[in-house]
Parts: sequence; structure tokens; C-alpha cells
Amino acid sequence: MMMRFAFVFFAVVGMRLFELWLAKRNERYVKALGAKEVGARHYPWIVLMHVLFLLSLAVEALRKGARPSRRWPLLFPLFLAVEGLRAWTILSLGRFWNTKILIVPNRPVVKKGPYRWIRHPNYAVVVLEIALLPLLFQAPMTALVFSLLNALMLSVRITAEEQALSAFTDYEEAFQERPRFLPPLRRKTAARM
Repeated sequence: MMMRFAFVFFAVVGMRLFELWLAKRNERYVKALGAKEVGARHYPWIVLMHVLFLLSLAVEALRKGARPSRRWPLLFPLFLAVEGLRAWTILSLGRFWNTKILIVPNRPVVKKGPYRWIRHPNYAVVVLEIALLPLLFQAPMTALVFSLLNALMLSVRITAEEQALSAFTDYEEAFQERPRFLPPLRRKTAARM
């Protein structure tokens, strides 16, 4: 039981460390293109929240023996799908993906990959991950507390990001019809006469 928790936990930590390295590399690239950073004041709070999330998950899960949930057969494939969406999002943005808000003025926004359907697939992934990962190992308090904290953080971050994208890029025009997090269930059809 403990091995399953250790494997998943350290795989997630390893992915986050790789993402931080990738973000730093991408930051140098976009700054060389003239990127402007927005939201620098709230960024350390987001990093702190993610570190505390992982610590809370470890403490709560280990206190309960790090036993997988009875819903593991449902939750784990869903968690893997969410991680697949994370990878697709990162690959779609390429060198423009980052953990910070870095906007290259007058550059068209990326509209491929999951961005064809929603404006913020990366944030959707974080929302789902913060809920799913603790539930995999019977840590509901971590899921609840950090889902609420994340909602608060995202309300600040998304506002700052969308304002900057609207000011410096074609974001409003490109994404006005796309929802923030959930793709539409049906395509819109042209009105019939």
C-alpha cells in the first residue's frame, strides 16, 4: 500500500520539478522575445500553496496508512487522463508554456491543442489534480482545503492573465467564444431561417 502512495507522490513531485526547470528555460526564451511579466506579486503565494498542498497530502495520507481509496479503479485512470491533458497543454504551448504569466506583446495566442476548446486547460488540470490526488489516498481534508485555496488563487491569477493577454495580444478576439474550463457539450449551429 505504501509503495503505491510513494510511487504516485514522488512521480508527481518529479513532474513538478521538471516543470519548474522547463518553465525557467522557457522564461529565458520568451524574455529574449520581449515578454512582459504580470502577476509577479502573487506568484510566490501560488508556489507556496503548491508546496503546502504536497506536504498536506503526504501528512494526511501517511497518517491514514497511505491506503488507496476504494474508488482507486475509477480515480486513478481519471488522474492519468488529467496528467495527459497537462502534457498536451504543455506541448501545445511549447516554448511559451510557463508557471509565470509571461506575455510577448503582439504575438498571436496559441489556439491549438486543448486551446481549441477552452481558454485555460492548464488551470483546469490543476483544479482536477488538487481534487483527485488527495482522494486517491483518502485525504479529503487536503482536497477540500486546497481546492478552496486554489479557487481563491485562480480568481486573482486568471483575472491578471486575461487582462494582460487582452492588452498585449489578440486574446479577446481569439477566445471570446471559448469557455474558461469546460468545453461545450454541443457545437453551436448556425441559426436557421
